Amino acid sequence: MINLTIDGKQIEVKENTTILDAARQNGIDIPTLCFLKDINEVGDCRMCIVEVEGRKGFATSCIQLVEKGMVVKTHSPEILEARKIILDLILSNHHKDCLTCSRNGNCELQALSMKFNVQKIEYEGEMSEHKIDDKSPAIVRDFNKCILCRRCVATCKNVQGIGAIDCINRGFNSCISTTYDHSLNDVDCTFCGQCIESCPTGALKEKEYIDEVWAKLKDEDSYVVVQTAPAVRVALGEEFGMEIGTNVTGKMVSALKQMGFNKVFDTNTAADFTIMEEANEFIQRVTNNGVLPMITSCSPGWVRFAEKNYSELLGHLSTCKSPHQMFGALIKSYFAEKYNIDKNKIVTVSVMPCIAKKYEASREEMEVDGLRDVDFVITTRELSRMIRQANIDFIHLEDSNFDNPMGEASGAGAIFGTTGGVMEAALRTAADTLENKDLKEIEYKSVRGEAGTKEATLNIAGKEINVAVVSGLANARKIMNQIQEDNKEKKKCKYDFIEIMACPGGCVMGGGQPIKNSKTRASIDVRKLRADAIYTIDEKSTIRKSHQNLVIKQIYSEFLKEPGSHIAHKYLHTKYSKKEKYDI
Repeated sequence: MINLTIDGKQIEVKENTTILDAARQNGIDIPTLCFLKDINEVGDCRMCIVEVEGRKGFATSCIQLVEKGMVVKTHSPEILEARKIILDLILSNHHKDCLTCSRNGNCELQALSMKFNVQKIEYEGEMSEHKIDDKSPAIVRDFNKCILCRRCVATCKNVQGIGAIDCINRGFNSCISTTYDHSLNDVDCTFCGQCIESCPTGALKEKEYIDEVWAKLKDEDSYVVVQTAPAVRVALGEEFGMEIGTNVTGKMVSALKQMGFNKVFDTNTAADFTIMEEANEFIQRVTNNGVLPMITSCSPGWVRFAEKNYSELLGHLSTCKSPHQMFGALIKSYFAEKYNIDKNKIVTVSVMPCIAKKYEASREEMEVDGLRDVDFVITTRELSRMIRQANIDFIHLEDSNFDNPMGEASGAGAIFGTTGGVMEAALRTAADTLENKDLKEIEYKSVRGEAGTKEATLNIAGKEINVAVVSGLANARKIMNQIQEDNKEKKKCKYDFIEIMACPGGCVMGGGQPIKNSKTRASIDVRKLRADAIYTIDEKSTIRKSHQNLVIKQIYSEFLKEPGSHIAHKYLHTKYSKKEKYDI
């Protein structure tokens, strides 16, 4: 332990603690911009400077380790003046269109400007001009708002193991960009959106489809159906000041109905279809010597990563579409026919926690008989903006229920929203099918938790099944390299079934979820709070296995026949192909 003094307060912290962490542990605030705990700790922006008694100049608190007897001042007049100058220099080359920025009210640069009472820019001068990259269907880059903090670079490189972006050029012309300054659409970007979650300003944002959705809602000739993913309901409330992990399902449904959607359905129901098809596919592969390990395919960022980096291993991926794509296909076929609605007039809108779902919906494979499965994807953040636009008092809304028939879901469908959930849901159905009975032990807690890679060996119907759950693409790369090596050496992989999610922590931490500032991310386990809410939904569900959902049984009986049938493959399955890493 190290004893030191910060702002006159004697404190004790562990050795190898930074001054910044020591201060925060003791309730002393030091402002930061480039700092992102465990991801980007480089001291580039200098907003966190402090004075250390007996030393010349300022110390950068996010990288300076504490020492015995150290005396630190965090807000002397000299420090406050220096921070204000640093902030002024950053603002001097920043497009200050705050009122029309998607991050207005949730921008770390804006918050610091208010904190330091910035009312004018002292160092006005030439401003760099960058083109806006909006070519991709998922992410927009506006580096006129970039402050060169490099948090996005560190996240892409260190967390996701991609490295699609980095700093290019020098001096005043420095900017964050891609290989040869091409669009994110044309390089090794997976559209996971974790860069957006880490960005302190509006330099990175999702590609919005709010105006297009409003236009369809106003169009009397359109029948607009919306579906909401499981992770959205445990995060949406945060956009309205509610506690992290609050389940706002009923309020969310009420808001959507007030906004004018013809039907408000639940993606969890479609997740039950995914489980039916995926569990059947896994059983067929196990019993018929199919390609193993089978790997889940419901995370589009992961699928794009595999297509660009491991095309020779695409046969390991399940052919199942993700739940929201299955949903879209069923709405424009089964639902349209059963309720006598012109399928050409149906517009499907998905509310997702994921940026990559926008890309997925645009894939050429995601249509049946010339009709797109999903027409528009909006994020949790976009939905919150639409609710505000509609002048809906979200917090005081009464709860409403999803519409039928696609509003009845099992607890298994709900846990899709967190890492390990897809695996656990699939195992519940696969185990019952293989054992030919209704098993009571259905919580596979060995595949739960926040570890980036989890392994378990399960005994199902007298057979050992080895599974792995992976979240984050850097971890996915490790396990894919292992499979690649096993295949080269003609060795049997030790796994039978693998779940892979692009985002660390799964969908609850998707790139379209409410953005938390660096201080919140460092002090609160956001993933756990949201995931706990997901598991609570499952625990309170009357039905907790996908194959026991009566709606699922009905639609198979009336339309799909059985899991894996010809018609099920037509609407619920897809294919993958090699994608060039750099399409330039």
